[in-house]
Amino acid sequence: MNFNPCAVIPVFNHHASLGAIVAALRAHGLPVILVDDGSDALTKQALAHITADDPQVECLALARNRGKGVAAMTGMAHAGECGFTHALYVDADGQHDLADIPALLTLAERHPQHLVSGLPRYDASVPAVRFYGRYLTHALVWLHTLSFTLRDSMCGLRVYPVAPSLALAARVRIGARMDFDTDIMTRLYWAGTESLFLPTRVRYPADGISHFRMLRDNARMAWLHLRLFPGMLARSPALLRRNHARRRARHWARIGERGSLGGVRFLGFLDRMLGRWLTLAVLYPVTAYFFVTHAHARRASRAFLAAAGAPTSLARRFRHFLNFSECILDKVAAWRNPARVQVDFPGLPQLQAALAPGRGVLLLSAHLGNIEAARALGTRVAGLRINALVYSGNARKLGAALTGTSDAYGARLLEVDRIGPETALLLREKIAAGEVVVIVGDRTPVTSDSPVVSAPFFGRPARFALGPYVLAHVLECPVYLMFCLRQGPGYRVYFEPFAARIRLPRRGREAAAQAWAGRYAARLADYAGRFPLQWYNFFDFWAGGESVPIPAPSHGKPTKTHAQPGKLPV
Repeated sequence: MNFNPCAVIPVFNHHASLGAIVAALRAHGLPVILVDDGSDALTKQALAHITADDPQVECLALARNRGKGVAAMTGMAHAGECGFTHALYVDADGQHDLADIPALLTLAERHPQHLVSGLPRYDASVPAVRFYGRYLTHALVWLHTLSFTLRDSMCGLRVYPVAPSLALAARVRIGARMDFDTDIMTRLYWAGTESLFLPTRVRYPADGISHFRMLRDNARMAWLHLRLFPGMLARSPALLRRNHARRRARHWARIGERGSLGGVRFLGFLDRMLGRWLTLAVLYPVTAYFFVTHAHARRASRAFLAAAGAPTSLARRFRHFLNFSECILDKVAAWRNPARVQVDFPGLPQLQAALAPGRGVLLLSAHLGNIEAARALGTRVAGLRINALVYSGNARKLGAALTGTSDAYGARLLEVDRIGPETALLLREKIAAGEVVVIVGDRTPVTSDSPVVSAPFFGRPARFALGPYVLAHVLECPVYLMFCLRQGPGYRVYFEPFAARIRLPRRGREAAAQAWAGRYAARLADYAGRFPLQWYNFFDFWAGGESVPIPAPSHGKPTKTHAQPGKLPV
């Protein structure tokens, strides 16, 4: 789908803020369609002045005020006639941070079939009644869609796909005034158009102009929800099937983090003050609650344990959950006091020898065991500087707890959504300085345009990212595998060479990267098969694996289960 955006702004007596908004949009190269919704003479003068000197800014005039919804759809219809595929819709009241426009457009270009909306982050200027009143609307929209995916249905900064929006308007009557934003997003969702959200700052200027009328517009919103409710009832079977399919197929990064930050901190406090045995007395019912209420994770646990050849009884799966809970406690304890968690690292002299020439190494790990315990241990080794490359968007509560526990936790944590040129240059500098970079290879990228490949994992094709091997090629350094796994009362760090250097030739680069991903998958299956209850990917790890071609094996013989580490591949 092509991406050819413009901006659409409904205008009703917004002469004070209009010039700055249009200037910001034009600075981003967007053609602008202004729709005068029966404004006063002062605003008409401002519109004439703005459109006089720039042919990329045009104004459509409605004879009388008909509401922001009518004005928005009038502008969108004109955008479609002009060949634009997407319309950046901006309220003209000056409340939104237009610096977020490039990020919104980038997200819309990556997902052209979606409605992309701002997710408001308010400052102290927001009126309390408006702030809390929005949550009633949010709750009702969640009811109308039988889903929590529409995180905010009232934001006035959005990128609409023009064709689906016009098709919807041709079939049904969309709210004409303050009910427009909520109505069109809900109905687009019903019609199959998903929404994505990007946090954006929203302020209420002291001199801002608001056309929201408390009684009239709240009554209009109430009537909207009364109209939407029967529509939800009629569509409820399809909505429930859709939500069920989404839960089964969703990307690991979209699985919401369970629990609360306060709960993690409280358990850490109990563990520190009362000891592990008394903390476990609290942890058992907490884990049982999540075990009972998280059916998706229970199914994922059963599927993995079965694939690994481990028992799949209910008790065994609960032990799987409980291991994860204890692992979180150990993460907190290790960062608060690394000496408190016993970690045996027999390969440390080998790692130090690899760093002796003054150049760093890349460590390839996974969500298997407790890599944070090994990283916390690294802070006690003189001269060892470990940088962890992570995506923690779905684990921010745990990250906040660890940051509050130790200043050292976040000091060398590099959070990214994708590995771009800037990240690669930064990591090259760290490798050149003799530092260690840690990356996990068992989760696919967050961004949909990042390359993945399918490789056999416990006999079934699973998706793996190619990014770690491309990064290793760029860094030009040795690569090692490292897993920190619980054994007895403490942990043992397994450390083995993976590649003296990963080279991806220009010809056959993708095939070479696929071969390295397959080798990683085989070694990961070896460790995960020996320690199945320490596998902490509680989602369908094999989802979508069949849709990506599996590369031919680099050797003629199949990989043996639980193979011993071989020679250093070059």
